Amino acid sequence: MHGLTGYADRWSVKQGGSIRFMVSSQAGREYTLRFVRHLCADPNPAGPGYAEQAMPTTLDGVKPGRAQPAELGSYGHATLPADLRGGVRLAATIWPTTPDKGRQGVLSLRVGDWQMALGIGPNGGAMAEVNGARIEIGRRLLAQRWYDIVAELGLDGVLRVTQTPHAPFGDAGDAKGTAALPPAGAAEIFIAKLPVGRDAHFNGKIERPRLSRPSPAGAAIAAWDFAIGIQSQVATDTGPHAAHAKLINLPTRAMTGSNWTGAVHDWKSAPEQYGAIHFHDDDQGPLGWDESFALDVPADWPSGFYAAHIRNEAGEDFLPFIVRPAVPQSDVLLLVPTFSYQVYGCYVRPGRGAEIAERAAAWGALPQTPDMNPQFGLSCYNHHSDGSGVSLVSQHRPMLDTRPRQFALMDPTNGGSGTARWVADNYIDLWLRTIGVAHDVITDHDLHLEGLDALAPYRLVIAAQHPEYHSERMMQAFEDHLGMGGRLMYLGGNGFYWRAEPSTDQPDTLEIRRAEGGIRVWETMPGESYHAFGGGYGGLWRRIGRSSHKLVGISFSVQGKHLGFPYKFIDGITDPRVAFMAQGLDVSAGVTFGDAGFMGGGAAGFELDSVNTKYGTPPNALVVAKGIVIHPDYGWVNEDMLVHRHPLPQQDWSCADMTFFETPAGGAVFSVGSMTYAGSLMVQGGKSVLSQLTENVVRRFADPAPFCLP
Repeated sequence: MHGLTGYADRWSVKQGGSIRFMVSSQAGREYTLRFVRHLCADPNPAGPGYAEQAMPTTLDGVKPGRAQPAELGSYGHATLPADLRGGVRLAATIWPTTPDKGRQGVLSLRVGDWQMALGIGPNGGAMAEVNGARIEIGRRLLAQRWYDIVAELGLDGVLRVTQTPHAPFGDAGDAKGTAALPPAGAAEIFIAKLPVGRDAHFNGKIERPRLSRPSPAGAAIAAWDFAIGIQSQVATDTGPHAAHAKLINLPTRAMTGSNWTGAVHDWKSAPEQYGAIHFHDDDQGPLGWDESFALDVPADWPSGFYAAHIRNEAGEDFLPFIVRPAVPQSDVLLLVPTFSYQVYGCYVRPGRGAEIAERAAAWGALPQTPDMNPQFGLSCYNHHSDGSGVSLVSQHRPMLDTRPRQFALMDPTNGGSGTARWVADNYIDLWLRTIGVAHDVITDHDLHLEGLDALAPYRLVIAAQHPEYHSERMMQAFEDHLGMGGRLMYLGGNGFYWRAEPSTDQPDTLEIRRAEGGIRVWETMPGESYHAFGGGYGGLWRRIGRSSHKLVGISFSVQGKHLGFPYKFIDGITDPRVAFMAQGLDVSAGVTFGDAGFMGGGAAGFELDSVNTKYGTPPNALVVAKGIVIHPDYGWVNEDMLVHRHPLPQQDWSCADMTFFETPAGGAVFSVGSMTYAGSLMVQGGKSVLSQLTENVVRRFADPAPFCLP
């Protein structure tokens, strides 16, 4: 477990603005604090060379430590003022996913020292518990089937529990016992959790949890309708006391209920059929830690990549953040894909910590990984413990795989850095500074918040190494910027691929729904492809009608091992329209370049994008070079496939297409189509053919002279 870690309250801060940091130090140990600007965040001694610049502040020095909790499991919590001495009836409709996992709370009460719970017992049947006395039905609940379960405690002290399947399969049952009645006083309510204990969270869907007097009178006390307020983190109580429940740790809403007919797939059309919430025992939301320190960023700090560096005898961590300009200071903008950072953050890969330990020690890299720290939750590339996909992630938690001075994977090539996300995008920042191009830096989160206003001051926007996830507002901003004559350079691969939308009432949280197609480790269930946040259809931007082919000319077409291969110039490079691109270079057809790099050993690799006019590549798009990868581990993306054979020759889909086109408003787009391209920019100190070609594009795209359509 990480002995010292934390997070910032946002991904970026303007010069002169304030940013807050939350730190947890095991056993309350003191720690030292300083701030650094990362000039090169790659710890690989064979890489460009790790470099940081100390940024002294009045906060520097020893800080008091405190341990702060990170508890997994989603649930609802409310307070009920009603007096329950007249007896209690708890009921809910459930769709359990791990009924064999032991005790799980569905609906629980606590009045002083008295507790009552309706849930699943140790043997997998519906149970009722009162002050430790338990009755459990002898028939096991079956996974992913709907049940009505009821626990009733009458004035006579008789405790009963029943489970009634919606589709009987020999799994109905009841049990009976005796228990103590509740005392006077307000009740604390827990939905999907037992009143005490960290290991008693429910896995599965809950619908219509309700509390009433015992039969036959059955007067309602509380009834939570999950079809109300689907976009929020509040479960609405329609009962007389309005005991609305706060949802903790991001359970998943807009889930089909027991009455879903299949006739509608958009929850907004029939919310009454989406009255279920899916709770998980390993959900993790915003941690809500107390502030440890806050930085007022000096107005003279340059825009770029920064971190708060904390250290003590238990370990160290870098808490990353971007400093953005208070007012634009350049015509060139580097856009850091923090939506992708957040979706991938806390990607638990079993055994990764042990795998990297020796190399991390040799390089002086950060050794902590998500698999070593499960308390911080999962990424959207993981499954929950019940097998469902993770669709909600918060930025308010330590993401130990999204750090400077860190490598994300064991690069199989000689001298490879194994970098991703923060460190890979910092290569682009380093390269721009190396070639003397002044630029500002902002994040995806800034773009979503401000829309076109974030891009409008800039002539050239550079999308970084892996800009995979975007909201509708972000996609519109890109389109509008190009429509105004802006220029866009896409220096990565697998970009503009999935939709991701933030919550309106909890904007640190992102949601994805993996609908229909796409390379994905899980898929949404039928009827659950519309986002709870905003209500839009989820999945691939291609399926939603905004294919990246239309925006940047290319789209994700092949994926394989973290290996890099060279590009070759093709005839398109000799077109007069791209003469600026070829200046000072031998661009004869067949000449290779980009055959070295710090990510996989070459510029074209890992995940590649190619042109396809069928999906919207503009008719004036010009392919100037191709990184063709014919390798047994490289396979096509499934959204391209209608039958078992690919419709195109392999060299036309298993490749990175370096593409250029002009826009009607006098702007232009340049795309490289590879996730390892950024790792080749600093080869030979930034003086390679690949670097020179890319620099030629940057300088022409930053030139105000308009481009003309052919």
